[in-house]
Amino acid sequence: MSSVELTEYLNTHGQLVQALEGLSDEQLKWKAEPANWSVTEVLAHLADHSIVVSFRIRDILADTKVQLPAFNQDAWVNGQHSNQGKATDSLELFRSLLHYNSLLLGRLSAAEWEKSGINVKGDTVRIADIVRSFTAHVQTHLAQIERIKQGAEAGLSAQQATL
Repeated sequence: MSSVELTEYLNTHGQLVQALEGLSDEQLKWKAEPANWSVTEVLAHLADHSIVVSFRIRDILADTKVQLPAFNQDAWVNGQHSNQGKATDSLELFRSLLHYNSLLLGRLSAAEWEKSGINVKGDTVRIADIVRSFTAHVQTHLAQIERIKQGAEAGLSAQQATL
C-alpha cells in the first residue's frame, strides 16, 4: 500500500464534506422515490460500511480465518430509520473511523498489508485491497450524491413552482 493510496483513503472525508456544502436539511433528506436513498441515507450507509470495513481489517489481523462478514445495506439503512437522523452525525462517525483506522493502518508492516481473508463471494482479499475498495466505494457514492443533489434541486424547484 502506498502513501498516495492512504492519502486518498483519508481524503474521502473531505470530499464528502465538500459535496455537502450549502445543502439544506430538506435537500439532504430529499428522495426521488421512496425506495431511493437520500443524501442522509447515503452518508449513513458510508458510516455503516466504515464499521464493517473496520471489523474486516481487524478480523484479518487477528488471523481468525473465518469468512469476512457481508451486510444488507438497504436493510441497515431502512432498519435504522436513517433518513430521520442527521447527516452530520453519520459524517462525524465516518471521520472518526477513518482517523482511527488510519492510525492502525500506519502501524502495519508491509507483510501485514498483505494479510488476507475470504469475502462472502469466496474471493481472497488483502487488507490493501480492502482499503483500495473502500476508497473506490466512497467515489461511487460521491457520484450518487451528485445525482441526488441535482434531482433534489429540480424536484424542490418544481414543488415550489406549483405552490
